[in-house]
Amino acid sequence: MNRELKRVSFVVLAMFAALFVSTTFIQVVQADALRLDPRNTRALYDSYDTERGPILAGGTVIAQSVPTGDQYAFQREYPQGELYAPVTGYYNPTQGSAGIEQYMNDYLSGTSNTQFLDTINRIVAGQAPKGAAVEVTIDPVVQQAAFDALGDRQGGVVAIEPATGRILAMVSSPTYDPNVLASHDSKAVVDAYAALEDDPLKPLTNRATSGDMNPPGSSFKVIVAAAALESGKYTPESEFPNPVSFQLPGSTSEVFNWTRAACGPGETVTLKEALRQSCNVPMAELAIELGDDAIREQAEKFGFNSEILLPFPSGKSSYPSDLDDAQTGLTGFGQYEVRATPLQMAMTSAAIGNDGDLMAPNLIDRVTGRNLEVLQSFEPELMSETLDEESCVQLTDMMISAVSDGQSNGARIEGVDVAGKTGTAQNGTGEPYSLWFTGFAPAENPEVAVAVVVENDGNLGHHSSGNIVAAPIAKKVIEAVLNK
Repeated sequence: MNRELKRVSFVVLAMFAALFVSTTFIQVVQADALRLDPRNTRALYDSYDTERGPILAGGTVIAQSVPTGDQYAFQREYPQGELYAPVTGYYNPTQGSAGIEQYMNDYLSGTSNTQFLDTINRIVAGQAPKGAAVEVTIDPVVQQAAFDALGDRQGGVVAIEPATGRILAMVSSPTYDPNVLASHDSKAVVDAYAALEDDPLKPLTNRATSGDMNPPGSSFKVIVAAAALESGKYTPESEFPNPVSFQLPGSTSEVFNWTRAACGPGETVTLKEALRQSCNVPMAELAIELGDDAIREQAEKFGFNSEILLPFPSGKSSYPSDLDDAQTGLTGFGQYEVRATPLQMAMTSAAIGNDGDLMAPNLIDRVTGRNLEVLQSFEPELMSETLDEESCVQLTDMMISAVSDGQSNGARIEGVDVAGKTGTAQNGTGEPYSLWFTGFAPAENPEVAVAVVVENDGNLGHHSSGNIVAAPIAKKVIEAVLNK
């Protein structure tokens, strides 16, 4: 009898041990995976019943949950959907999410670890579940100005506060209405998403931070000039041969200036004058003298070849590797395989305007709980030291000259020193240009750094340029900041 009792006791203990291990494994190891499993219908219905937290921009609600009165309690609503779509993204429990909705989901849905105590208090108090509010850095006035200035052109705009890295504007065009992707009608959402994906203009792509990437053209010359100044071998007055054309080493290809003439009347031209007039020949000569390693090292200090988290990931702007002299020469004016986003070029200008300190770009100001307690705040963070102070002063002076009386004068503002550089990038024989501007203002103490790209020639054919199309857009964004 004692032996039988021992066997039964052993079996019962083994069963309890197995139950304990299994429960612990599920709660500790598998909990998140089970919660996020798309087959978990309980999580799906819970998400409908939770009042998801709002997304705010300068006190303006740009995403919120509204009662529906149907079988699901709430639905997401975007009051100015097209204006803020590159920031908010969209949210649909069955069809996925994007943007802040996706990458701040834990806070917005009330499931982050920092909201654990709030969840306990809510349960004790018998309150309904509610997510936290996410406040983004976007300034509604600057966002609207960038949106209006870009208009129906295909491209993107980014404005950054140089001293902090806070993103003041992020616009992508064409855009889309995230409300059509927030419906509880799954078939309608699937059809709307398919139509957006099939659109050849790719409205779901955030051209401000990613997309197919464009060659930055002559706007990249500020990075080549920065590499030259940082090498200690060049100054703004360094001189280069000034032919009408330049045959690339080991190649039959020739480089011309945009005027198809020499860069001014002399036999030589200075680095400052080459940047002011946006001449390709001397910049190609300089790039070959510097070498691709030096240019790549400088570009990477500005963020090239790195993925930036805003918190959602940006596209990786790139400066290529293993270049020969001919290829390096082409990169001297932002061609060959150099690719950049407006975010990247705005970061470059922000660093130059901020005495060389590149602050990590950031789209989130703070997260607040249901009782307005701050769950998380974001402080400025130094990302890289890109240039020394003297190089910044010299490069800023060259960029001011480019805007005040050079080939970037479309961004000129009366009474304000604007430092900037345009770009008119080629995408292949017969293909439309990509039109650029990047810069900052006021040059002596910048409040904003901005970058604009306009694709498809700005709908003007090959009669367009960065100075005609992109620079005036940047000017309006800068004025929106300075007039506040």
